[in-house]
Amino acid sequence: ESIEEQGKMTPELHQQILLADNLVALEDIYQPYKPKRHTRASIAREKGLEGLATLIIKQSRVPESMDKIVKPYLNDKVANVEEALAGARDIVAEMISDHTEVRKTLREKALVWSLLQSSKLAKADDPKLVFESYYEFEYQVDRIKPHQVLAINRGEAEEVLSVSVNITERDWRNAIGAYFRPDSRSPFAAQMELAIEDSASRLLLPSIERDVRKTLTEKAEAHAIKVFASNLSSLLTTPMLAGYVVMGLDPGFRTGCKVAVVDPTGKLLDIATIYPHEPQKKSKEALETLEKLVNKHKVNLISIGNGTASRETEQLVAQLTRSIDGLNYVITSEAGASVYSASPLARSEFPDLDVSIRGAVSIARRVQDPLAELVKIDPKAIGVGLYQHDVDQKELSNTLGGVVESVVNRVGVDINTASPALLSYVSGIGQKLAERIVEFRNENGAFANRTQIKQVSGLGPKAFEQAAGFLRIRNGDNPLDASAIHPESYHIAAEIIKFAKIQPDDSIQIKTHAIDELRKTKNIDSLAEQLKTGVLTLTDILEQLVRPGRDPRQDLPAPILRSDVMSMEDLVVGMKLKGTVRNVVDFGAFVDIGVKQDGLLHRSQFIPGQIPQVSDVISVEIIKIEIERGRISLKMAG
Repeated sequence: ESIEEQGKMTPELHQQILLADNLVALEDIYQPYKPKRHTRASIAREKGLEGLATLIIKQSRVPESMDKIVKPYLNDKVANVEEALAGARDIVAEMISDHTEVRKTLREKALVWSLLQSSKLAKADDPKLVFESYYEFEYQVDRIKPHQVLAINRGEAEEVLSVSVNITERDWRNAIGAYFRPDSRSPFAAQMELAIEDSASRLLLPSIERDVRKTLTEKAEAHAIKVFASNLSSLLTTPMLAGYVVMGLDPGFRTGCKVAVVDPTGKLLDIATIYPHEPQKKSKEALETLEKLVNKHKVNLISIGNGTASRETEQLVAQLTRSIDGLNYVITSEAGASVYSASPLARSEFPDLDVSIRGAVSIARRVQDPLAELVKIDPKAIGVGLYQHDVDQKELSNTLGGVVESVVNRVGVDINTASPALLSYVSGIGQKLAERIVEFRNENGAFANRTQIKQVSGLGPKAFEQAAGFLRIRNGDNPLDASAIHPESYHIAAEIIKFAKIQPDDSIQIKTHAIDELRKTKNIDSLAEQLKTGVLTLTDILEQLVRPGRDPRQDLPAPILRSDVMSMEDLVVGMKLKGTVRNVVDFGAFVDIGVKQDGLLHRSQFIPGQIPQVSDVISVEIIKIEIERGRISLKMAG
């Protein structure tokens, strides 16, 4: 529309626009026609110098002297020949910079061959040497890693680094020279050369540098979001530690350690605050308090948050575990606990509790059912990403929300115990509808079957169709309601049950044998055709009939439970340990091996084909210990 308003649209240009297959290509086509601010070229056009610029572009061969050629362009706004030529060169420089093919060619070269360079600003303050690796940094653009791009961007934003993109003269001259070239036989050859130099230094190179930086940043952010999403998915699928009475400890120094005890269903039983560390140093009293709570509530697992004073608190708990049989502890990521504590959801759950105590409750509950507890927290606050605060926040939120929804739907949700926060991620159910479901449950008691869900106000046929297969009802009227089989497929399940001659309460062994026999006697394709369903749907139904409502998290190794504490001094090179993956980044994985400092498993030390995921329990071997720097290097052990 903009080009048509200018009266510059041609059939060829219109076709170019229609054929543009990405935004960058479209922008390049539009560049010469884009309304611009008051530029040097636009000022020159207003002075009537476009005709002179055209002579330079065409490298016209005219016999007259330069004074005679330029004379017609002198007026009350253009005082002399040099001023006229300078204005004309400004127009030519802008035309070169706006040329679609010049920009495209140079950008393609720059995205491969240019160098990203960074250096420390003379007056920059970087006391912790966070950006030391980039004080004198130079790397070819197509080889630079996403985490390096994001680190450099942050260093620049914090005014520690100066950053530039170095494009070789040969590349930009070749890109321009393919369309604009001085003709030695033209009196305008020198003017063209000057215009090319000016266009490159003032317009084209800065613009392409911005494009390169933008492309690198977009790719790096997309990669960082992908890494965060993968880590979050792994964390949310951490196996549950069901059946434990858990004591949650939110460690702290001056304000003390907050203590919360919850029963196996997550119900809060007791709270306390202890002061074992600096400045109070009441470790004896703290141990007595913890022991009383353990004995009173038959606590068999302690969950320690991994924040400030975590390892000091671990040493205290280790003393306790040595004197009480069957008591273990686990170090738990407390990322997002403070966000949950101050949220409206936490206030509605525990209106009379102090904010810090709510954090201890979260730390306790998240080992019992990590998914159910972590969905209460903004995914961005869970802290398993890379530079998550530097990336596009809207895109990050959308992606992480999709990850949570995907995991929730894959695992399934017990509609009779789930919180509104968990229910809101089920397909077809939003926050308002989730709250109505819980209200209905509180008023009418537990749901007896899936059909009863339709009685909830606002839950129409479409929402039911989307949600039903992800909602579980255990010990209800219909055993199939505890499975992932959708009500629409119950008639198929009933036929299979009849064919296989099994009962819903038969053991897994009996069901497995019966289904295996059915597969032998009836081909899966012909059975699917007979039942008028798809092969994939039928396969899922067969699996669910054997193990209805199976939680996929049960197939993963359980978190490591510890009963004693180690320090870096206890480690030796060659020692093999079990560790929990806390975070996965571009250059490797950080693994909790039970000492204060997580070990780094560099990607070069991965076993080929085995890429660790967050919350994985893996075997590692220590290959280097730097106690003074607090660094532990690991490799994967077979």
